[in-house]
Amino acid sequence: MGYRVAAGGTSHLFADLRELMAKATPLRSGDQLAGLAAGSMQEMMAARIALADLPLRTFLHEALIPYEEDEVTRLILDTHDAAAFAPIASLKVGEFRDWLCSDAATSEVLAKLAPGITPEMAAAVSKLMRNQDLILVARKCRVVSRFRNTLGLPGRLAVRLQPNHPTDDAAGILASTIDGLSYGCGDAVIGINPASDSLGRIGELLRLLDELIARFDIPTQGCVLTHVTSAIALIGQGAPVDLVFQSVAGTQAANTSFGVDLSVLREGLEAGRSQKRGTVGDNVMYFETGQGSALSANAHHGVDQQTLEARAYAVCRAYEPLLVNTVVGFIGPEYLYDGKQIIRAGLEDHFCGKLLGVPMGCDICYTNHAEADQDDMDTLLTLLGTAGVNFIMGVPGADDVMLNYQSTSFHDQLYIREVLGLKRAPEFEAWLQRMDITDATGRLSATQGGQALLVAIPGRAA
Repeated sequence: MGYRVAAGGTSHLFADLRELMAKATPLRSGDQLAGLAAGSMQEMMAARIALADLPLRTFLHEALIPYEEDEVTRLILDTHDAAAFAPIASLKVGEFRDWLCSDAATSEVLAKLAPGITPEMAAAVSKLMRNQDLILVARKCRVVSRFRNTLGLPGRLAVRLQPNHPTDDAAGILASTIDGLSYGCGDAVIGINPASDSLGRIGELLRLLDELIARFDIPTQGCVLTHVTSAIALIGQGAPVDLVFQSVAGTQAANTSFGVDLSVLREGLEAGRSQKRGTVGDNVMYFETGQGSALSANAHHGVDQQTLEARAYAVCRAYEPLLVNTVVGFIGPEYLYDGKQIIRAGLEDHFCGKLLGVPMGCDICYTNHAEADQDDMDTLLTLLGTAGVNFIMGVPGADDVMLNYQSTSFHDQLYIREVLGLKRAPEFEAWLQRMDITDATGRLSATQGGQALLVAIPGRAA
């Protein structure tokens, strides 16, 4: 059947919905690598014209990846909330974009609508939006999650404190953690990417974080970002697991390459909740995603990388997570070539995640061989702060010495708080004031109260 549209005096034919979606996508290197990108701006605009005229209902009847072949497709369609979808059921994609940008789409209305939106609908409408549209609508989407504190409230920004060490050295990890806490970071999570996959070593790191949090009564959560099956095994051994982590993608085949399926994620959720370690909520899952992961696993089914990324958020949504973040520039320039593509992808990911009801954060990052630099990250940080991102990363010096990529630093969150007046999670904010790390305005205290934390580092005198 296909989709045909005349534009600029030329007739363009798109063979199916997958091709239409791919050709309508803003240019990025991953889609070029996969042979999916539009061949010209004229073809891209023709695809967008055709996409704008497509009824939203189409995505409920024409699956990009066959229902019989993919459990993510089955999840999306089987859990679709028809009642929530009803208010927009008559709209076309272009009309949906106009409505989202209107005053009628309030935060309350968007929250009720989220279960009725499929990731393909979110991806489709994002392809018709300028950056300012993505920011405007995402800012209206509020997704609140809770474990030991409350994340995602209006006017607040949390930070994942990321104290990675190339040899998992306890003193090095604690030094970075205390440095980050003294800058007011850590309310999203204190999260370690371990260098080792040994269950014994991961258990030691979990106990390290648990002891620090308990010693200073910090209203936050710890996480060692190991495979979900490792977390399940450690919970069985009685290890202090706060959050269960897993990287996920938007197709069954890509998730298989990560060593997971939906049933394993459900097992992780149930194991995490069985610990009952949360104090204000039971959102125990932490997911990371990133455009290009399905293509890198040869598991993309001819679907563009941005649409597949949105499908990953449907996977996340099913497990009521505390945190979800796109590690936007981590995979490299093969998928997002330069700063312009990374910025656009970060805004798309945040918009789609929030529209689907996911507590969305972003690792604002790039690899050293990408055509990007820290100025690009400053730009994306400012745009995402304006768009109401739930959390960002706090990495010592913005340079992760274990994962070898560039992210955002402890100092960067001070900048965006000052410029936009963003506060921390309320429980964590109160703790910082009790510890005299920050004052009543949220700025760092002149008395440097964080020095009291130094006693936690092995070898340091009290």
